[in-house]
Amino acid sequence: MTANVILKVRLAHGPHTAMGPGKAELLLSIQQLGSISAAAKQLGMSYRRAWELVNTMNLCFKQPVVKTSPGGSHGGGAQVTEFGLKVLTLYQTMLHKAESAAQHELAELAESLTPAP
Repeated sequence: MTANVILKVRLAHGPHTAMGPGKAELLLSIQQLGSISAAAKQLGMSYRRAWELVNTMNLCFKQPVVKTSPGGSHGGGAQVTEFGLKVLTLYQTMLHKAESAAQHELAELAESLTPAP
């Protein structure tokens, strides 16, 4: 794929985005760090924004994609559920297939773009 042209795929669910590139990145970070707060910090977003993204995903899907445990003296945490990992894998597979299928068109469109700022 051309370096400065990126295909972004979002799964719209009514007025919400159930899954997209930012949510996928957040899930990967939560899976790695075990915390919404730590994931938000790693991604340079506020905890509130990260929580809103997790909440939207959990509301859009029939099963939760992230489960949380309350904080306190022993600290809380967050875990991407088995279902959440399945959603993430399906999304990544879909993105890869879309990129492969659109490779020729993306290259052609990239040639028609002005240089990126």
